[in-house]
Amino acid sequence: QVQLVESGGGSVQAGGSLRLACAHAGLRDSYSTYCMGWFRQAPGKEREVVASVYTARSITYYAESVKGRFILSQDNANYTLHLQMNNLKPEDSAMYYCAAARRYDGSWSLTSSHAYDYWGQGTQVTVSS
Repeated sequence: QVQLVESGGGSVQAGGSLRLACAHAGLRDSYSTYCMGWFRQAPGKEREVVASVYTARSITYYAESVKGRFILSQDNANYTLHLQMNNLKPEDSAMYYCAAARRYDGSWSLTSSHAYDYWGQGTQVTVSS
């Protein structure tokens, strides 16, 4: 059974940094065949993609709003996907979710929450001005 467990959220001031982690031990070495993504959802807003990666083809996607500030990285030894978030802004405040998709269907898999089969419980990020 696939389980995704997020951690690393918290409260920071604008300009600060946080590093989110998504433990996906259930995927083991097959994680590279999954499309993995970080999404976020603020109150009253739709869930949106933050960043995603398809390791099998070395494809990474970042939303325009986070390009240059957020970085995805994979800890292969510990089956963990990290999201390093720098220069945080109040508009980054949201619940952040890790997700995994069994299939890669091009750009849709990288950007649409509907492409994802498994979701973590979320971790809250709050950025104050």
